[in-house]
Amino acid sequence: MNAGERAALHHIDPLVPHGHDPLVTVGRHDSTCEARVKVAHTRHFCLHRRDHRMEITHWLRPEQLDNNLAGILAEELFAPGWLSGVEVFERVFTEVVQSVIEDPLRAWTTFYDNTLARIRECWSRPAGCAPHSSIADFAPLYRRVLGLAPPGRVLDLGSCFGFLPLLLAERGEHSVIASDLAPGSMRLLETVAATRGHRMHTLVCDAAQVPLPDGAVDTVTAMHLLEHLEPARGDAVLAEALRLARRRIIIAVPYEDRPNAAFGHVRTFTPADLDHLGATTGHPYEVTNHHGGWLEVHKAP
Repeated sequence: MNAGERAALHHIDPLVPHGHDPLVTVGRHDSTCEARVKVAHTRHFCLHRRDHRMEITHWLRPEQLDNNLAGILAEELFAPGWLSGVEVFERVFTEVVQSVIEDPLRAWTTFYDNTLARIRECWSRPAGCAPHSSIADFAPLYRRVLGLAPPGRVLDLGSCFGFLPLLLAERGEHSVIASDLAPGSMRLLETVAATRGHRMHTLVCDAAQVPLPDGAVDTVTAMHLLEHLEPARGDAVLAEALRLARRRIIIAVPYEDRPNAAFGHVRTFTPADLDHLGATTGHPYEVTNHHGGWLEVHKAP
């Protein structure tokens, strides 16, 4: 998800209605919830235990359905330790979305519509964004990429929900390819893009092994991807980006004291780490700070 996005959808087809997970089930809060054995109560969720199963109920409404859900889940259910694990995170995320609106496609199009609208609200009224929310944290990153990516063909690595590819496509200056390991997320992105009038090209692939020829695109972007990869894997992704990009590589990472396990992070970065990565490319590069760290590699003007 943005940071939380990447934890979602890796093993799930989000357009298929889901039954109950064997360990965790999710539903809207109703009067019967109070009769169950309560484990925890948060601002948005109530956790109950029935036999060996954890049941999650919530009060979320359709107008609240956006990518801030990633941060809400992490803060209220995973950081305190009530739930743990990337696979549990993705299952709960998906089932919360689908439990707000019964029809899966309508639930996800509402999720995308709300998220993209709130990203633009953050651009126009930064003070109006909820501080430290998933959307507020990523809106300035998306805006910066839109300013850095030259017109032409763009490949986004580790797209997950694909908010950046959608924003690039909507500008009309880019031919965009989104890529991710998760077939479900790419199918979802293609479907939602079509409902918004865009034909989104997607690839289901490892970011270190992209099935495209050398120099296939003008720009390669990787937004908050490398912190999910061990150093050797991250180096392989950078090498693949260098192979594919004719002009520019744009990488953004968070600065964290320690990896955020709830979001699947396995490493941290400093400006010195990004400077080292840039130096290994053999091309001109810049390391800058803007809501985290940025590495921009220039292969051609």
